[in-house]
Order: sequence, then structure tokens, then C-alpha cells
Amino acid sequence: MERTKYKLVLIGFLLVALNVNGTNKEDIYNAYIRNSMSVWKGIIDKFSYDADTNNELLLELVNYQYGYIGYCLGTKQKEEAALYLKKAEANLVKLEYNKMFPAKISGYKSAFYGFHIGLNIFSAPFLGPKSSAAAKEAIALDGDDYFGYVQYGNVQFHAPALMGGSKTEAVKCYLKAKSLMEKSSLDKVHDWNYISLLVTLAKAYESTDDYINAKLIYEKLLGLEPDFSWVKTELYPNVLKQFKK
Repeated sequence: MERTKYKLVLIGFLLVALNVNGTNKEDIYNAYIRNSMSVWKGIIDKFSYDADTNNELLLELVNYQYGYIGYCLGTKQKEEAALYLKKAEANLVKLEYNKMFPAKISGYKSAFYGFHIGLNIFSAPFLGPKSSAAAKEAIALDGDDYFGYVQYGNVQFHAPALMGGSKTEAVKCYLKAKSLMEKSSLDKVHDWNYISLLVTLAKAYESTDDYINAKLIYEKLLGLEPDFSWVKTELYPNVLKQFKK
């Protein structure tokens, strides 16, 4: 009888955990396509209490923090970015201490080095090589994980040509990441990372003057999410202008 009660409690706990995980993923996704970053921030702050003692949830939280920090840097909110970067790095230390997800940890290290460069451009000569090395390590640890290729693509995209950067190589990395994500339909259903990767790829195409492929990616995005506000009102109209010149 006691064993049966224990099993029921355990099953109940797992169902609650899965429900929390699924709800957060979908809410973050909706916040991304609607550009509702105040909602995103609220999810992170609430989720922090649930994720502290669960490695899977902690990794998920780091992913959401990663997205929010990138947004803050893109909108010149450096103090906010620095605050959440500190929190994300503390969570990454916990995962590393628990010896969990080594490839993902290396990928996030690469991203976080990049964020530090965004906060202080003068750190680029020192942190740029570290970001590149961490991204390469992520790929070496798990060549089937898209995330390392995204980060190495970011390194290639943002590094000056004199420092080994290449927009063309960045596109190749993003395409590899896209291919890996699309191997499993479960990986990209209501996943902000997949939609973000498509945006990143399209913008990389634009940077190489490949407006045809950029246009195709934006059309793919609008096919997936017709109300994706950023693409609908800004990115897609801007690329269409290139065909009217």
C-alpha cells in the first residue's frame, strides 16, 4: 500500500514537472514571436525558484536567460544584461559542478564570453579566442547538438576578418545547426531557439548580400508564424526593399 502511494506521488510530481516545463517553453515561444520581453523576464524570474534543484530545469532556465541577455544587449540595456548574465553564469557553474551537459555548458560559455564582449568591446582580444575555443569544444563534445554550431557561427559572424571572422563561414554553421534541429520535429515545435536560428540565418544571408535566400527564410518564418511581429513589420519589409533598387 505504501509503495503504491509512493508511486502515485512520484507520478504526480513528474506530471507537474512536465507541465511546468511545457508551459514555460510555449510561453517563452509566444513572448518571442510577439516581442513581449516583459513577459519573458517574468517567466525567468518565476522559473528561477522552480529550477534550482533540477538539472534539466536549470539548463532550460539558462537557455531563457541566454535569450533575454541577448535581447538586452541588442536594445542597449547593458545594466540589465550584466545582471542576468551574472545569474546565468552562476547557474552554469551549478551544472558544471554537477557534471551535467558538458557540450551545452561549453556552448553557453562561448555565448557568455560573447556577451561580455558586448558589455565591454575592449575585452574582445582576450575573450574572443576563448569564445571560439569554447564553441569548438562544444562541437567536439557533441557534433549532433545544434547549439555549438550556432555559437561558432556567432563567433565567425561577429569577429573581424583580420581576426579570422567570416560571414560566409557563419552561414555554413547556421545551416548545419538548422539541419540538426530539423532532424527531430520535437526539437523545434514551439521552440524559440529554432525560430531565432532562422532569423539569425536570414540576417547572415543579408550580410553576404544573398537577399534571395534571406527572403526565402523570412517567408518560411511567416509561414510558420504569420504574426511574428519582428519579421512581419521590420525584417521582411526591409529585405523586400533590396529588390526594388
